[in-house]
Amino acid sequence: CSSDLVYGDGQNIRDWIYVDDHNNGIWATYLKGNAGEVYNFGGDAEKRNLDVVKTLLSIVKKPESLITFVKDRKGHDWRYAMNFEKATKELNWKPEVTFEEGLQRTVNWYVENQKWCQEVSST
Repeated sequence: CSSDLVYGDGQNIRDWIYVDDHNNGIWATYLKGNAGEVYNFGGDAEKRNLDVVKTLLSIVKKPESLITFVKDRKGHDWRYAMNFEKATKELNWKPEVTFEEGLQRTVNWYVENQKWCQEVSST
């Protein structure tokens, strides 16, 4: 389960959220949300794609020379960001896991589940 490919120059920005924070947001919506309302959840962690890849390589102690830049997709959005102010106000929700901690937990999960990675990569 690995890829060192980066679209374009890697300057595209994304707001990263740890999976458990997102799940907690969905649960808070179920418990406290109003039917028909839309609630956004974000990690308050906007990062350039290239910085994310470099951080991942650092965590797994691999060189940045492994990064391969590929042609960007046409119409690729430069930035995805979430305003989760409504979820904070109405659901008392906010992200709890920092970007760095969430990324480390994610890497740990993949290291501990290499058999699963091999199985899904071979299909």
